[in-house]
Amino acid sequence: MNRLAWICLMSGLLPARLMAAGAPSAPTIVGNADNRIALQSGTSAPAVLWLAHARQPAWHGVGADALIEHATVDGDRIALHWQWDPAASRHGKHSASFVYADRSAGLRLYWEWRAAAQHGPIEHVIRIENLGRHEVWLPLQSSLHFAWQVPPAQALQQLWIDKGAGEPPPVGTHLASVTDGYHWRGESSTFAHPQKGEPREIIPWLLLRNAGANAGGWYAGVEFSGRVAMTLARHGETLDGTIGLNPEPGPFRTRLLPGATFATPTVFVGASNGDVDDTGNTLRRWVRQVLNDPATLRNPDYPVVTVNSWGSAMAITEARAHRMIDDAQRLGFEMFHLDAGWFRAVGDWHANLEKFPHGVAALSDYAHRHGLKFGLWVDWAQAGTSKEKGALDIADPRVRDWLVTDPPPGWKPAEFKGITIDLGVPAAQAWATTETNRIVRDYHVDMLEHDGYVVAQGCDRSDHPHAPIVPAHTRRYSDDEFLWVDSANSTDVSLHATRAYYAIQNTLRRRHPGLLLEICNDGGRMVDFGSAAHGDYFSIVDSYDPLSNRQAFYDASHVLPPAMLETYVFAWPTPRIENFRYMLRSGMMGWFTVMIDTNSWTVQQHAAAAREIAFYKSTLRPLIRSADLYHVGPRPDGKGWDGTEYFDAAGDKGVLYAFHGSVAAPADFRFRLRGLRRDGRYRLHFRDDSASDRVMRGSELMQTGVAVSLPLANSSELVMIERLQ
Repeated sequence: MNRLAWICLMSGLLPARLMAAGAPSAPTIVGNADNRIALQSGTSAPAVLWLAHARQPAWHGVGADALIEHATVDGDRIALHWQWDPAASRHGKHSASFVYADRSAGLRLYWEWRAAAQHGPIEHVIRIENLGRHEVWLPLQSSLHFAWQVPPAQALQQLWIDKGAGEPPPVGTHLASVTDGYHWRGESSTFAHPQKGEPREIIPWLLLRNAGANAGGWYAGVEFSGRVAMTLARHGETLDGTIGLNPEPGPFRTRLLPGATFATPTVFVGASNGDVDDTGNTLRRWVRQVLNDPATLRNPDYPVVTVNSWGSAMAITEARAHRMIDDAQRLGFEMFHLDAGWFRAVGDWHANLEKFPHGVAALSDYAHRHGLKFGLWVDWAQAGTSKEKGALDIADPRVRDWLVTDPPPGWKPAEFKGITIDLGVPAAQAWATTETNRIVRDYHVDMLEHDGYVVAQGCDRSDHPHAPIVPAHTRRYSDDEFLWVDSANSTDVSLHATRAYYAIQNTLRRRHPGLLLEICNDGGRMVDFGSAAHGDYFSIVDSYDPLSNRQAFYDASHVLPPAMLETYVFAWPTPRIENFRYMLRSGMMGWFTVMIDTNSWTVQQHAAAAREIAFYKSTLRPLIRSADLYHVGPRPDGKGWDGTEYFDAAGDKGVLYAFHGSVAAPADFRFRLRGLRRDGRYRLHFRDDSASDRVMRGSELMQTGVAVSLPLANSSELVMIERLQ
C-alpha cells in the first residue's frame, strides 16, 4: 500500500456506507500526470474514495457506488447479492477492474477504470455478463453514482453547456451557484425537439468548481450519443448525483441473453486546476488524443475548407454544381459538399437523373479533376414511399418491420424526411451498413454527411431486440415532420440503436480509409463525446447567420476541439467589404463551410474571400487544429463586442478574433489575452490595419490587454500574436 492510500485508510476517510458494505480491500490508486483516483473494493460494493488533481486538494467520496439490486430471471424478480471476487480483479498504475459476482442470477459485474492518456480525465465503465443459461432482464445500472463531502460554507459553481440544435439557446453557457438545496438535471440524446420554454439538451458534461480564489474543481462527461442524463444535488455536507442512461421515461429494463454482456455508457471524470478555459484546454487535448480518429488528425488539411450546395437548397442541379465547383477551385476551397436535393426520393438514395443526368459519381469525378474532395448529404436511416429498385420502401414488409412505428393512413414523406428505421434490428443495421458502403464506393465519396433523425429514440415494435413499450404510458405523435414514439422502453431503444450506429460508422472508416464523416442531425443535436469518437466533425447549429455561428461556437468550444465544430456561412447582408469579412470570419473559428453559391459574389468579394481562405489554410488552420483556446470576450449578443483567442505555447504564436456587433458604440474594446509568457515580448499584427503593429510584454497583454478599434458596426479584426526571440 502506498503512502497516500495508507493516509486515506488511517485518517477515517472510508465512508460508513462502504464499511457497511463489507470489509474493504486496500485502496487502489489509478491515474496519470493530471489525475489520481483512489478506489476501494468492499465485499459487496466498490467506492471512489477520492479524486485529486496534482496541484489541488482532493474531492473525498462519502459512499459506495450503487450496483443494481435485483434482476428478472425467467419472469421471476430476484434480489442480487454481489460478492467481490479478488482473484478475478486486476489493478495497476493506469487501470483497475474490480469484479463482483452473483451466483443466483449467474451474473458477473466488472467495475472498471482506465487512464487512457498521460494527461486528462480517467474513464469508467460497468460491464455485466450473463454467465447462465437463462434470459435476464436488468434494471437501470447508472454508469456512476458520485457523492463528495463538501464543507457547508464552501462556495461552489456549476458550468454546463447547451447544444446548438436548430438555433442557439438564449444562454448556452450556464454558470450557476450551487448552494444547499440545489438540484439540477441535464439530458442528452440523438435528436432533441424541445417545446418553447423547455430546457435545452446539454452536451453531456458538467464542471463543478470552487467559486473563490481557489479555482480547483472536478468534471465529468459521457461518451455516448443515446439517451443519457446527469443529475447533481447539494444537501448539507454532500454533493451527489448520477451519470448514465436516462431513467425517464421508465422504468428502464434491458434484455441480457445468455453469454451476452451489457455495458453502461463510458463516463470520464477528472479534477481540474485553474479556470474554465484551463479545464477546457486539458479536455480538448484529451478528446483529440483518445476519442478522435488518429488518421484524420494526421491530415494537415484538416479541417477541410468546404463549399456546400445548400445555398441553392433542393433546387441544386448538375449544371449549377459544376459552376459552384469551378468557382470553388478559383477561390481556394478544398471540398465541394453536395447537400440534399440530389436523390430520387427519401429512402431512395440514387441520383435524380432529371437534375443530375450523368449521376453522382460523374459529379464527384468533376470535383476531383478540379482538385476538390467530394462530400455528400444522405439521411440514410429514413424510409419513404419510392418503388424504385434499391429504395427503402415502407410498403416492403421487411422494411415496414424495421420502422419505429407504423405510418398513419395516407402518409407521405416530407421533402427530405421520412420514417426512421430502428438500427437496433440486426437486419436493419446490416442494410444500412451495406447501403452506406455502396454510396461511398459507387459515388466516389470523400466525406459522408448524415442528417435528419438517424438514431431511433423510441419504437413501438414488440419483436425488436429492445424492451417492449408499456401501452398505457406510450405517446405517438408527429413533430418536426417526423413520427415519434415515447414510452418506458425509449432509453433501451436508443441504447441498441446507438450501438448499431457506432458499428456502421466504424465499418465505413475501416472499409474506406481517409473517409471523413460529418454528423449533422438537423443541426447540432448529436454534439457529444460519443459522436466525437465516431465522426470527424459536427454541424453545431442549424441557423447560419454570423451571430448564431459565433454563439454556438462559443458554447461548444468550451469542451470539444474547435476543428470539429462546423458552422455554415449563409448569405447575409454585406453592404461593405468589412461586413463581408465579418460574415466569413464568424464561421472561420473552427471547421469552415460556406453555404452560398459563390458565383453570386462581386469581384471585390471574390478577392476578399480568396485572401481570407488562403490565410485560413496557411495560418489559422494550424492554430485551430492544436492550439489552446481562450474565451477572452463575453458570449456574443450581436450588439457589442466578443472575441476568441488561440495560442500555441509550443510555437509562441496565436491569433485574436475580434468582433464588433451592430451597436456602433463603443468603438473600442480591450481584450486581455491568455497563455502568454509574462516576461516575453510579443509582436502584434493587425491583419486589416485597424492599428499599427506593436510590441508588448506578455504581462501587459494579459493584465491590461490589447485595444482593438472597430468604429464600423458588424466588423471584425484578426490580431496575430508572435513572440520575439
